[in-house]
Amino acid sequence: MVEISTRYYAYGCFVAGAFTIFIAMTTAGWLFAIIAAFFFSLSLATYKYGYLLVPVFTKFARIVEIHDRFEIPPGQQAILKQVGNSYYASVFLYVRIYDSVTDKTVDETQSYVEYFERAISSVKYVTKFAMMVYMKDLIKYREKIETKRAEAQLRLSREREKSEPDVLRIDRYEREISMWDSQLSRIASGVKPMGALCYVMTTASGVSKEAAVAQALNQANELRATISNALNTDVVIVDGEDMKRCFEWEYILPPTSKEFEDSIV
Repeated sequence: MVEISTRYYAYGCFVAGAFTIFIAMTTAGWLFAIIAAFFFSLSLATYKYGYLLVPVFTKFARIVEIHDRFEIPPGQQAILKQVGNSYYASVFLYVRIYDSVTDKTVDETQSYVEYFERAISSVKYVTKFAMMVYMKDLIKYREKIETKRAEAQLRLSREREKSEPDVLRIDRYEREISMWDSQLSRIASGVKPMGALCYVMTTASGVSKEAAVAQALNQANELRATISNALNTDVVIVDGEDMKRCFEWEYILPPTSKEFEDSIV
């Protein structure tokens, strides 16, 4: 079965808008023109923000995607598979990495490893940690880093200006800015930039589809809290296109750095 991506939803809205425009031109009906404008706007919004809109749409419309032996339930938060009379649901989490071991001292590296071991030792379930690395385009990467550093600096300034600033959040923003500064320094010294993306996968079972998904989401929330507290980093549960992408990476990867960067934009 062909995968229903956000582009298909956007194309569908565009076709519906074009068809409505045709009717409006032949009947001179202002109502059809308004409907066409709505569909065209919806197609643009879906194409750009489909990763947010499509999961909401499929959840309320209760659309289930079938992919060979797997299926994606409404809400697109998990991958489901039936095994006998039981159901297995897998959920993915994205881990934002702000630190690089190569930029740390021996003591800082040891502490970071200890934090990571603490995160792993606190996990109660069978969990998969996946790390993907690739070579980045130097010019685009530098521009992107400078933009992200400016955004992090702005978030830090806003947090500090609050009447009751969050100390942990300030520390996280400072480490993020330090990471961007370190990467810019490495680029200036001639080091080729390498990208890394880390995601986590957890699976739960249940007697029904709903029970399996609910248990998998519970495990994912526990993992998010555990990893976030141990590493003091942001961990988010992915859904929609991001979740499907993580699932695809389980059996095939983008063959080039450009394809990989294009897939995560």
